[in-house]
Amino acid sequence: MDEVDVLSEQHSLDFSTTNDDNNDLIPTYIQRLIEPIIIRGTGHITVFALNNQFDEEFPQGLAHKVSREEYHETIKRVNTILRKNIPNHFKWLIFGCICCCCTIGLSLCPVVWLNRRSKNAVNRVLQSENARLYHRLGLHWKLTQQKYSNNNTVQEYVLTIEFCPVLSLSHPD
Repeated sequence: MDEVDVLSEQHSLDFSTTNDDNNDLIPTYIQRLIEPIIIRGTGHITVFALNNQFDEEFPQGLAHKVSREEYHETIKRVNTILRKNIPNHFKWLIFGCICCCCTIGLSLCPVVWLNRRSKNAVNRVLQSENARLYHRLGLHWKLTQQKYSNNNTVQEYVLTIEFCPVLSLSHPD
C-alpha cells in the first residue's frame, strides 16, 4: 500500500488524496501541465522576426495524437504562405532602407504592413486547422513571438502546439 505509481506524460490528471475536517480521505484531481511543442523557423530569410519556413520534421510529442500526414499538411499550408510572402517583404525592406533618409522612415511602413498581413494569414490558416481537426484531438496551434534561445533581445515567431485539457464529465469540479 505504500507504493507510489508513476504516471506517464499521456495522462492529463494526477490523483492525490487530502484529508477533510472529518478525517475522511477525499480524492482530488490536479491538472497536469504538458509542455507545449515549439516548432522553430528553419528558412534562410527572416523579416521582422518572421521566418520564411518552419521545420517539417514530425515532433515525437505528437506521435500518438496526430498522424504524420495531417501534421505535414498543416506545416505545408503555413510554409506555402510564408515562402510566397517573405521574399517579397525582404525586397520591400531593402527598398525601404535605401529610401529611408528621403521619406523620414515612412518607406518602411509597407514592410510592416505586409508582415502584419502575413502573420494574419498564418493565424487564419491555423484557426481553420484548429477548428477542422486539432481541437477535437485536444491540441491548439498558434503563432507566438518568443525570445531567441541564445539572445534575450532578439525575438522570433514560432509555431506553438499546446495540449488542451480534455473536459471529463465523470469528475466533479
